[in-house]
Amino acid sequence: MDFELPDMIRSLQRTARDFCESEVKPQARAWDRAEMFPHAVVKKLGELGFLGMSVPERYDGAALDMLAIATVVEEIARYDGSLALTVASHNGLGTGHILRFGSDAQKEKYLPALASGKKLAAWGLTEPGSGSDAAGMRSTGVRHGDQWILNGAKTFITQGTVGDVFVVLVRTDAAKLQKGVTAFILERGTPGFSQRAIHGKLGMRSSDTAELILENVEVPDTQRLGDENMGFLNTLSILDRGRITIGALAVGLGRGAIEEAAAYSKDRQAFGHPISDFQAIRWMLADSATEIDAARLLVQRAALLCDAKEPFSRAASMGKLFASEAAMRACSKAVQIHGGYGYTSEFPVERYLRDAKLCEIGEGTSEVQRMVIARELLR
Repeated sequence: MDFELPDMIRSLQRTARDFCESEVKPQARAWDRAEMFPHAVVKKLGELGFLGMSVPERYDGAALDMLAIATVVEEIARYDGSLALTVASHNGLGTGHILRFGSDAQKEKYLPALASGKKLAAWGLTEPGSGSDAAGMRSTGVRHGDQWILNGAKTFITQGTVGDVFVVLVRTDAAKLQKGVTAFILERGTPGFSQRAIHGKLGMRSSDTAELILENVEVPDTQRLGDENMGFLNTLSILDRGRITIGALAVGLGRGAIEEAAAYSKDRQAFGHPISDFQAIRWMLADSATEIDAARLLVQRAALLCDAKEPFSRAASMGKLFASEAAMRACSKAVQIHGGYGYTSEFPVERYLRDAKLCEIGEGTSEVQRMVIARELLR
Protein backbone atom coordinates (compact mmCIF):
# COMPACT_ATOMS: atom_id res chain seq x y z
CA MET A 1 0.00 0.00 0.00
CA ASP A 2 1.50 3.33 -1.11
CA PHE A 3 0.54 6.40 0.91
CA GLU A 4 2.44 8.81 -1.33
CA LEU A 5 0.58 10.74 -3.98
CA PRO A 6 1.72 10.18 -7.59
CA ASP A 7 4.10 12.80 -8.97
CA MET A 8 1.45 14.18 -11.33
CA ILE A 9 -0.98 14.81 -8.47
CA ARG A 10 1.75 16.36 -6.33
CA SER A 11 2.50 18.71 -9.19
CA LEU A 12 -1.16 19.72 -9.35
CA GLN A 13 -1.12 20.19 -5.59
CA ARG A 14 1.85 22.56 -5.84
CA THR A 15 0.19 24.50 -8.66
CA ALA A 16 -2.98 24.94 -6.60
CA ARG A 17 -0.96 25.94 -3.51
CA ASP A 18 1.16 28.50 -5.36
CA PHE A 19 -1.93 29.97 -7.01
CA CYS A 20 -3.78 30.26 -3.70
CA GLU A 21 -0.79 31.81 -1.91
CA SER A 22 -0.61 34.62 -4.49
CA GLU A 23 -4.21 35.03 -5.67
CA VAL A 24 -6.49 33.78 -2.87
CA LYS A 25 -4.89 34.18 0.55
CA PRO A 26 -4.53 38.00 0.30
CA GLN A 27 -8.19 38.45 -0.73
CA ALA A 28 -10.25 35.72 0.92
CA ARG A 29 -11.20 37.76 3.99
CA ALA A 30 -12.39 40.70 1.87
CA TRP A 31 -14.45 38.41 -0.36
CA ASP A 32 -16.06 36.89 2.73
CA ARG A 33 -16.90 40.26 4.29
CA ALA A 34 -18.44 41.59 1.09
CA GLU A 35 -20.15 38.30 0.12
CA MET A 36 -18.45 38.86 -3.23
CA PHE A 37 -18.05 36.13 -5.81
CA PRO A 38 -14.45 36.35 -7.13
CA HIS A 39 -15.12 36.28 -10.87
CA ALA A 40 -11.57 37.14 -11.92
CA VAL A 41 -9.95 34.44 -9.80
CA VAL A 42 -12.49 31.82 -10.88
CA LYS A 43 -11.67 32.69 -14.49
CA LYS A 44 -7.98 32.09 -13.75
CA LEU A 45 -8.82 28.73 -12.21
CA GLY A 46 -10.50 27.86 -15.50
CA GLU A 47 -7.35 28.80 -17.38
CA LEU A 48 -5.38 26.46 -15.10
CA GLY A 49 -7.74 23.61 -15.96
CA PHE A 50 -9.28 23.35 -12.50
CA LEU A 51 -12.86 23.83 -13.76
CA GLY A 52 -12.76 20.87 -16.14
CA MET A 53 -10.89 18.36 -14.03
CA SER A 54 -13.12 15.35 -14.73
CA VAL A 55 -13.94 16.27 -18.34
CA PRO A 56 -12.24 14.23 -21.10
CA GLU A 57 -9.60 15.95 -23.20
CA ARG A 58 -11.77 15.78 -26.32
CA TYR A 59 -14.07 18.31 -24.61
CA ASP A 60 -11.12 20.50 -23.54
CA GLY A 61 -10.95 19.00 -20.05
CA ALA A 62 -8.05 17.74 -17.96
CA ALA A 63 -9.32 14.14 -17.63
CA LEU A 64 -8.20 13.82 -14.01
CA ASP A 65 -9.22 11.00 -11.70
CA MET A 66 -11.12 11.44 -8.43
CA LEU A 67 -7.99 11.26 -6.26
CA ALA A 68 -6.48 14.19 -8.15
CA ILE A 69 -9.71 16.19 -7.93
CA ALA A 70 -9.99 15.60 -4.18
CA THR A 71 -6.38 16.70 -3.72
CA VAL A 72 -6.94 19.97 -5.61
CA VAL A 73 -10.16 20.72 -3.71
CA GLU A 74 -8.41 20.14 -0.37
CA GLU A 75 -5.55 22.44 -1.35
CA ILE A 76 -7.88 25.29 -2.34
CA ALA A 77 -10.04 24.82 0.78
CA ARG A 78 -6.98 25.29 2.98
CA TYR A 79 -7.09 28.94 1.84
CA ASP A 80 -10.77 29.57 1.10
CA GLY A 81 -13.69 27.21 1.59
CA SER A 82 -15.97 29.29 -0.61
CA LEU A 83 -13.67 29.05 -3.61
CA ALA A 84 -13.18 25.33 -3.03
CA LEU A 85 -16.96 24.91 -2.97
CA THR A 86 -17.22 26.71 -6.32
CA VAL A 87 -14.63 24.35 -7.82
CA ALA A 88 -16.18 21.22 -6.29
CA SER A 89 -19.76 22.00 -7.25
CA HIS A 90 -18.97 23.19 -10.78
CA ASN A 91 -16.91 20.08 -11.52
CA GLY A 92 -19.00 17.50 -9.73
CA LEU A 93 -22.64 18.57 -9.95
CA GLY A 94 -23.74 20.52 -13.02
CA THR A 95 -20.80 19.60 -15.25
CA GLY A 96 -20.63 16.10 -13.79
CA HIS A 97 -24.29 15.39 -14.50
CA ILE A 98 -23.95 16.40 -18.15
CA LEU A 99 -20.73 14.42 -18.47
CA ARG A 100 -22.20 11.23 -17.04
CA PHE A 101 -25.72 11.28 -18.46
CA GLY A 102 -25.79 13.78 -21.31
CA SER A 103 -26.23 12.86 -24.97
CA ASP A 104 -23.32 13.27 -27.36
CA ALA A 105 -24.91 16.45 -28.68
CA GLN A 106 -25.33 17.87 -25.18
CA LYS A 107 -21.73 17.08 -24.29
CA GLU A 108 -20.45 18.71 -27.46
CA LYS A 109 -22.60 21.77 -26.83
CA TYR A 110 -21.88 22.40 -23.16
CA LEU A 111 -18.76 20.66 -21.89
CA PRO A 112 -16.00 22.62 -23.70
CA ALA A 113 -17.22 25.98 -22.36
CA LEU A 114 -17.75 24.52 -18.87
CA ALA A 115 -14.36 22.81 -18.80
CA SER A 116 -12.54 26.02 -19.72
CA GLY A 117 -14.45 28.12 -17.22
CA LYS A 118 -15.94 30.31 -19.93
CA LYS A 119 -19.28 29.26 -18.47
CA LEU A 120 -20.21 28.10 -14.98
CA ALA A 121 -22.58 25.27 -14.12
CA ALA A 122 -25.22 25.08 -11.41
CA TRP A 123 -27.27 22.10 -10.24
CA GLY A 124 -30.78 22.32 -8.84
CA LEU A 125 -32.17 19.53 -6.64
CA THR A 126 -33.04 21.12 -3.27
CA GLU A 127 -36.37 22.90 -2.84
CA PRO A 128 -37.83 24.98 0.00
CA GLY A 129 -39.68 21.90 1.24
CA SER A 130 -37.41 19.05 0.17
CA GLY A 131 -33.73 18.17 0.09
CA SER A 132 -32.71 14.58 0.70
CA ASP A 133 -36.41 13.68 0.54
CA ALA A 134 -36.92 13.75 -3.22
CA ALA A 135 -40.43 12.37 -2.73
CA GLY A 136 -41.33 15.81 -1.39
CA MET A 137 -40.28 17.56 -4.62
CA ARG A 138 -42.95 19.92 -5.93
CA SER A 139 -41.36 21.32 -9.09
CA THR A 140 -43.04 19.74 -12.10
CA GLY A 141 -42.42 19.02 -15.74
CA VAL A 142 -45.38 18.37 -18.04
CA ARG A 143 -44.84 17.06 -21.54
CA HIS A 144 -46.65 18.52 -24.55
CA GLY A 145 -45.45 16.67 -27.63
CA ASP A 146 -41.78 17.52 -28.11
CA GLN A 147 -41.89 20.29 -25.51
CA TRP A 148 -41.87 20.36 -21.70
CA ILE A 149 -43.38 23.00 -19.42
CA LEU A 150 -41.47 23.38 -16.14
CA ASN A 151 -42.77 25.06 -12.99
CA GLY A 152 -41.50 25.31 -9.44
CA ALA A 153 -38.63 26.65 -7.33
CA LYS A 154 -35.23 25.49 -6.15
CA THR A 155 -33.22 26.87 -3.24
CA PHE A 156 -29.66 26.89 -1.85
CA ILE A 157 -28.29 26.47 -5.37
CA THR A 158 -24.55 27.01 -5.66
CA GLN A 159 -23.58 29.25 -8.62
CA GLY A 160 -27.28 30.14 -8.79
CA THR A 161 -26.87 33.74 -10.00
CA VAL A 162 -23.45 33.48 -11.64
CA GLY A 163 -24.14 30.24 -13.51
CA ASP A 164 -24.77 30.02 -17.23
CA VAL A 165 -25.83 26.38 -17.57
CA PHE A 166 -28.27 24.85 -15.09
CA VAL A 167 -29.24 21.25 -14.48
CA VAL A 168 -32.63 21.17 -12.74
CA LEU A 169 -34.63 18.18 -11.55
CA VAL A 170 -38.42 18.18 -11.61
CA ARG A 171 -41.19 15.68 -10.97
CA THR A 172 -42.53 14.24 -14.23
CA ASP A 173 -44.58 11.35 -12.80
CA ALA A 174 -46.06 12.04 -9.36
CA ALA A 175 -47.16 8.44 -8.85
CA LYS A 176 -43.60 7.13 -9.06
CA LEU A 177 -42.17 9.37 -6.32
CA GLN A 178 -38.33 9.27 -6.57
CA LYS A 179 -38.60 7.17 -9.72
CA GLY A 180 -40.63 9.88 -11.40
CA VAL A 181 -38.03 12.67 -11.52
CA THR A 182 -36.39 13.96 -14.72
CA ALA A 183 -33.40 16.27 -15.25
CA PHE A 184 -33.29 19.12 -17.76
CA ILE A 185 -30.60 21.52 -18.94
CA LEU A 186 -31.60 25.19 -18.81
CA GLU A 187 -29.64 28.20 -19.98
CA ARG A 188 -29.53 31.63 -18.44
CA GLY A 189 -32.05 33.90 -20.14
CA THR A 190 -34.59 31.18 -20.96
CA PRO A 191 -38.05 32.85 -20.75
CA GLY A 192 -39.72 32.21 -17.40
CA PHE A 193 -36.47 31.13 -15.74
CA SER A 194 -35.06 33.53 -13.14
CA GLN A 195 -32.60 33.56 -10.24
CA ARG A 196 -32.57 35.38 -6.91
CA ALA A 197 -29.48 35.64 -4.72
CA ILE A 198 -29.50 34.42 -1.11
CA HIS A 199 -27.51 36.64 1.26
CA GLY A 200 -26.75 36.49 4.97
CA LYS A 201 -25.27 32.98 5.11
CA LEU A 202 -23.30 31.87 8.15
CA GLY A 203 -20.35 30.73 6.03
CA MET A 204 -19.23 30.11 2.46
CA ARG A 205 -20.17 33.74 1.99
CA SER A 206 -18.28 34.36 -1.25
CA SER A 207 -19.72 31.24 -2.85
CA ASP A 208 -22.77 32.30 -4.84
CA THR A 209 -26.05 30.83 -3.54
CA ALA A 210 -29.50 31.46 -4.98
CA GLU A 211 -33.09 30.48 -5.53
CA LEU A 212 -34.15 29.35 -9.00
CA ILE A 213 -37.68 30.15 -10.14
CA LEU A 214 -39.43 28.27 -12.95
CA GLU A 215 -42.58 29.92 -14.29
CA ASN A 216 -44.00 28.09 -17.30
CA VAL A 217 -40.51 27.51 -18.68
CA GLU A 218 -40.83 25.85 -22.08
CA VAL A 219 -37.96 23.65 -23.21
CA PRO A 220 -37.64 21.13 -26.06
CA ASP A 221 -37.18 17.45 -25.30
CA THR A 222 -33.61 17.78 -26.59
CA GLN A 223 -32.85 19.58 -23.29
CA ARG A 224 -33.91 16.56 -21.27
CA LEU A 225 -30.81 15.17 -19.53
CA GLY A 226 -30.83 11.39 -19.35
CA ASP A 227 -33.82 9.09 -19.59
CA GLU A 228 -37.27 10.25 -18.59
CA ASN A 229 -38.05 9.61 -14.89
CA MET A 230 -34.44 8.56 -14.19
CA GLY A 231 -33.21 11.92 -12.93
CA PHE A 232 -33.12 11.17 -9.22
CA LEU A 233 -31.67 7.69 -9.66
CA ASN A 234 -28.91 9.24 -11.77
CA THR A 235 -28.46 11.86 -9.07
CA LEU A 236 -27.45 9.24 -6.52
CA SER A 237 -24.22 8.52 -8.39
CA ILE A 238 -23.60 12.26 -8.77
CA LEU A 239 -23.99 12.74 -5.01
CA ASP A 240 -21.63 9.88 -4.17
CA ARG A 241 -18.84 11.62 -6.06
CA GLY A 242 -19.81 14.96 -4.59
CA ARG A 243 -19.45 13.55 -1.09
CA ILE A 244 -15.83 12.75 -1.83
CA THR A 245 -15.09 16.34 -2.80
CA ILE A 246 -17.01 17.78 0.17
CA GLY A 247 -15.00 15.46 2.39
CA ALA A 248 -11.82 16.78 0.78
CA LEU A 249 -13.04 20.34 1.26
CA ALA A 250 -13.59 19.64 4.97
CA VAL A 251 -10.08 18.19 5.26
CA GLY A 252 -8.66 21.34 3.69
CA LEU A 253 -10.53 23.60 6.11
CA GLY A 254 -9.48 21.52 9.12
CA ARG A 255 -5.89 21.43 7.93
CA GLY A 256 -5.85 25.18 7.39
CA ALA A 257 -7.23 25.80 10.87
CA ILE A 258 -4.58 23.56 12.46
CA GLU A 259 -1.76 25.23 10.56
CA GLU A 260 -3.00 28.70 11.53
CA ALA A 261 -3.43 27.67 15.17
CA ALA A 262 0.03 26.07 15.35
CA ALA A 263 1.68 29.19 13.94
CA TYR A 264 -0.27 31.45 16.29
CA SER A 265 0.58 29.31 19.33
CA LYS A 266 4.29 29.74 18.69
CA ASP A 267 3.98 33.53 18.53
CA ARG A 268 1.48 34.18 21.32
CA GLN A 269 3.08 34.64 24.76
CA ALA A 270 1.45 33.91 28.10
CA PHE A 271 3.10 33.67 31.53
CA GLY A 272 6.46 34.25 29.90
CA HIS A 273 6.20 31.40 27.41
CA PRO A 274 4.77 30.75 23.94
CA ILE A 275 1.40 29.11 24.52
CA SER A 276 2.65 26.22 22.37
CA ASP A 277 4.66 25.19 25.43
CA PHE A 278 1.48 24.36 27.35
CA GLN A 279 0.12 20.84 27.32
CA ALA A 280 -3.49 21.99 26.87
CA ILE A 281 -2.58 23.66 23.57
CA ARG A 282 -0.36 20.81 22.41
CA TRP A 283 -3.09 18.24 23.00
CA MET A 284 -5.66 20.26 21.08
CA LEU A 285 -3.28 20.45 18.14
CA ALA A 286 -2.35 16.76 18.40
CA ASP A 287 -5.97 15.60 18.52
CA SER A 288 -6.97 17.81 15.60
CA ALA A 289 -4.01 16.77 13.44
CA THR A 290 -4.68 13.09 14.11
CA GLU A 291 -8.36 13.38 13.17
CA ILE A 292 -7.69 15.39 10.01
CA ASP A 293 -5.04 12.92 8.84
CA ALA A 294 -7.51 10.06 9.44
CA ALA A 295 -10.19 11.99 7.56
CA ARG A 296 -7.88 12.46 4.57
CA LEU A 297 -7.23 8.72 4.41
CA LEU A 298 -10.96 7.98 4.45
CA VAL A 299 -11.58 10.47 1.66
CA GLN A 300 -8.68 9.14 -0.38
CA ARG A 301 -9.91 5.56 0.07
CA ALA A 302 -13.29 6.55 -1.36
CA ALA A 303 -11.58 8.35 -4.25
CA LEU A 304 -9.40 5.33 -5.06
CA LEU A 305 -12.42 3.00 -4.99
CA CYS A 306 -14.23 5.36 -7.35
CA ASP A 307 -11.23 5.46 -9.69
CA ALA A 308 -11.03 1.66 -9.62
CA LYS A 309 -14.73 1.47 -10.54
CA GLU A 310 -15.43 -0.42 -7.33
CA PRO A 311 -18.50 0.22 -5.14
CA PHE A 312 -17.73 3.35 -3.14
CA SER A 313 -21.02 4.72 -1.81
CA ARG A 314 -20.40 3.63 1.79
CA ALA A 315 -16.77 4.79 1.67
CA ALA A 316 -17.82 8.19 0.31
CA SER A 317 -20.37 8.64 3.09
CA MET A 318 -17.86 7.56 5.72
CA GLY A 319 -15.26 9.99 4.41
CA LYS A 320 -17.69 12.88 4.19
CA LEU A 321 -19.22 12.19 7.60
CA PHE A 322 -15.95 11.85 9.48
CA ALA A 323 -14.14 14.64 7.63
CA SER A 324 -16.91 17.20 8.10
CA GLU A 325 -17.29 16.53 11.82
CA ALA A 326 -13.52 16.36 12.36
CA ALA A 327 -13.15 19.69 10.57
CA MET A 328 -15.72 21.29 12.85
CA ARG A 329 -13.82 20.04 15.90
CA ALA A 330 -10.46 21.18 14.50
CA CYS A 331 -11.77 24.64 13.58
CA SER A 332 -13.43 25.07 16.96
CA LYS A 333 -10.19 24.19 18.74
CA ALA A 334 -8.28 26.55 16.47
CA VAL A 335 -10.58 29.38 17.54
CA GLN A 336 -10.05 28.37 21.17
CA ILE A 337 -6.26 28.45 20.76
CA HIS A 338 -6.52 31.96 19.34
CA GLY A 339 -8.55 33.05 22.37
CA GLY A 340 -10.30 36.39 21.95
CA TYR A 341 -8.56 36.99 18.63
CA GLY A 342 -10.12 33.80 17.29
CA TYR A 343 -13.51 35.41 17.78
CA THR A 344 -12.63 38.22 15.38
CA SER A 345 -12.10 38.35 11.64
CA GLU A 346 -8.51 39.49 12.14
CA PHE A 347 -7.50 35.81 11.86
CA PRO A 348 -8.97 33.32 9.38
CA VAL A 349 -9.90 30.61 11.87
CA GLU A 350 -13.37 32.04 12.55
CA ARG A 351 -14.07 31.94 8.82
CA TYR A 352 -12.87 28.35 8.63
CA LEU A 353 -15.26 27.43 11.45
CA ARG A 354 -18.20 29.11 9.71
CA ASP A 355 -17.32 27.52 6.39
CA ALA A 356 -16.83 24.04 7.86
CA LYS A 357 -20.42 23.89 9.11
CA LEU A 358 -21.72 23.58 5.56
CA CYS A 359 -19.77 20.35 5.14
CA GLU A 360 -22.05 18.73 7.75
CA ILE A 361 -25.12 19.83 5.75
CA GLY A 362 -24.42 20.01 2.01
CA GLU A 363 -24.47 16.93 -0.27
CA GLY A 364 -26.47 15.10 2.40
CA THR A 365 -26.42 15.92 6.11
CA SER A 366 -24.41 13.93 8.63
CA GLU A 367 -27.63 12.17 9.56
CA VAL A 368 -28.18 11.11 5.94
CA GLN A 369 -24.60 9.82 5.76
CA ARG A 370 -25.25 7.66 8.82
CA MET A 371 -28.38 6.31 7.14
CA VAL A 372 -26.39 5.42 4.00
CA ILE A 373 -23.61 3.75 5.99
CA ALA A 374 -26.03 1.73 8.13
CA ARG A 375 -28.05 0.69 5.07
CA GLU A 376 -24.92 -0.59 3.35
CA LEU A 377 -23.78 -2.45 6.48
CA LEU A 378 -27.16 -4.15 6.89
CA ARG A 379 -27.65 -5.25 3.30
